[in-house]
Amino acid sequence: MQNSDKLNEIVFQFIDKNNQTEVKPLGAGHINDSYKVKSGDNEYVLQRVNHDIFKNVPELQNNILRVTTHIRKKLEEQNVSDIDRKVLTLIPTHNNELYYKDEDGSYWRLMHFIRDSKSYDTINPELAHRAGLAFGEFQYMLADLPGGPLFETIPNFHNMEFRLEEFREAVRANKAGRLLEVDKLVKEIEARANEMTKPERMHREGLLPKRTNHCDTKVNNILFDENDEVLCVVDLDTVMPGYVLSDFGDFMRTGANTGEEDDTNLENVSIDLDIFEGYTRGYLENAASFLTDSEIENLAFGAKLLTYMQTVRFLTDYINGDTYYKIKHGKHNLERTLAQFELLKSMEENFDKMQQIVSDVAAENKNKTE
Repeated sequence: MQNSDKLNEIVFQFIDKNNQTEVKPLGAGHINDSYKVKSGDNEYVLQRVNHDIFKNVPELQNNILRVTTHIRKKLEEQNVSDIDRKVLTLIPTHNNELYYKDEDGSYWRLMHFIRDSKSYDTINPELAHRAGLAFGEFQYMLADLPGGPLFETIPNFHNMEFRLEEFREAVRANKAGRLLEVDKLVKEIEARANEMTKPERMHREGLLPKRTNHCDTKVNNILFDENDEVLCVVDLDTVMPGYVLSDFGDFMRTGANTGEEDDTNLENVSIDLDIFEGYTRGYLENAASFLTDSEIENLAFGAKLLTYMQTVRFLTDYINGDTYYKIKHGKHNLERTLAQFELLKSMEENFDKMQQIVSDVAAENKNKTE
């Protein structure tokens, strides 16, 4: 926790000094430290960017500027009202930089606070539909982003081949001596490895394009207004090139799980098909116009892929001795692994239904446009 005088001085790198400036902690993010800033009549969000995870903050900030500038331009062309609540706005420093690096080497940024907004951690089918609309529109608006691909803020973030390399290295090293305990899980991972590395192979064959992805499509990364209408998509640190099935799949992994990510009662964990359908309807309503047939055909697979990927990542960390994820106790990563694997099995059991939902919704959208 930073002291208030230091935080004020950081804020004043971006805005004019004001004796009525107040800085208070905001939320409990897993990666960045966030603060609510009130200075006179203006409100901002101050964040310390975790440069252990995001190793090139200047490029990250440039990504966010490119994305938000393009979205703002699209909203202006559509004559959308209240644009400052519909897209994030970065505030440059007095030196016209997108970040401030303090004497400790920490990186800070300032954004306008989006007033009268709220977010959700849990979801129902109607909110899922609205979330699908939001992330579908987000990708649609960025489909023609000029200037070439964005910088990859976390290299190989959703690359399954890379995640399996990390996993296999962890198994070979067995640093924490836990391999015997998880031997059956290791076999389950390997039994699915060939199927789950399909996207990278398809990309190399020219069958699956990379697009501008959000790469963290949780429902709490959408701000809603007081009427539960979508305002904007936030948390843009991981916006970078990727496969749309990753963004689609990550929402299903987190939003359509009837249990918790680390649920110890595995009977709680399954895929909620009503939420799956709600999100699919919203997503394809906005995204179907630019997706290829191959992308649409693999959306349901994306749900399995991202759930498998997270199973692999949690198990990798457990085998390595819990060096990446924050844990509450010694078995936490194993509990997470088992819960994610249970969700994966539920998706496998319901995969034909998931595929049918995507196919039916895609056909409905096609009929509307013909």
